[in-house]
Amino acid sequence: MTEERPVLVVTEAVDVTADMVITELNRRGVPVVRFDPSDIGTGLTVSARFGTCPAPVAGQVRTPSRTADLTRVRSVYWRRPVWPAFQEGGLSADDARFAAAQVRYGLGGTLYALDGPLWVNHPLREAAADYKPAQLATAQRLGLTVPPTIVTNDPDEAREFITAHGQVIFKTLRWTPVERDGVAVTGWAEPVTAAELDESVRVTPHLFQARVDKAADVRVLVVGRRTFAVGIGSDLLDWRRDYSALSYSVVELPDQLTKMLHAFLEHYGLVSGSFDLAVDRAGNYWWLELNPNGQWAWLEDETGLDMSAAFADLLTRGETP
Repeated sequence: MTEERPVLVVTEAVDVTADMVITELNRRGVPVVRFDPSDIGTGLTVSARFGTCPAPVAGQVRTPSRTADLTRVRSVYWRRPVWPAFQEGGLSADDARFAAAQVRYGLGGTLYALDGPLWVNHPLREAAADYKPAQLATAQRLGLTVPPTIVTNDPDEAREFITAHGQVIFKTLRWTPVERDGVAVTGWAEPVTAAELDESVRVTPHLFQARVDKAADVRVLVVGRRTFAVGIGSDLLDWRRDYSALSYSVVELPDQLTKMLHAFLEHYGLVSGSFDLAVDRAGNYWWLELNPNGQWAWLEDETGLDMSAAFADLLTRGETP
């Protein structure tokens, strides 16, 4: 495999979305090397050389079954990698933090140094695009319609905003894994009233947004120059609460809206992303947010849209169309 140009797929052990893309790549005879940073050790070896050969970075990434020559990587599909924490294995807390940092900056830094292959998407660019306040400002600059929103830790300003806009929802600024009584919980979009707020708002910034009187939600997946839009019908404020209650339809977006979504990704140097939009009762589209690496596999299953093939096309070419 070292003489061929492989696609690197970097993701966690169980990832149905990555599996679908890998199946497409296998069908086309494109070599794939899949690994997760948490496999470091006997499950994953990296050796990289700098300043000793014509290439800026040379070496290999090896798994027990595959080897990738870093000078010949075709593309990198950066899905949902898990960085090791070394919490198990007998290391002290300080040593575990040290080891985790060495993996992130050693393995991660080596991969980030590869400027030849196409990245879908480069993790540093994904990180820059993952801040909701920055997303909101970028969307408005590009002409997308953004619901009135405030990010604040001032309870008085939050109350004024809610009073001014009537129906308002609270949304998390960043998802984090949370357990209560041993049960995983998720931060859904929730309605909020001014009377509910107290001084605990001061602890951290909160995002409050005027509620769109929506007729439907739309999830838009952009892959290179291809755009897939799926209408999601439900009576839920946050459709993620109950997938069994959803209906799906393929949507044709207005050309200008499609161009603005592509411009949004280009602004951040991304080649793919999942947008959440809302359509109001008058048929107007409202921009809600971008997930630079959002889930889409279930939408392909529900609609038959060839999303995994689009990813395989992009990764096979190894260049932005």
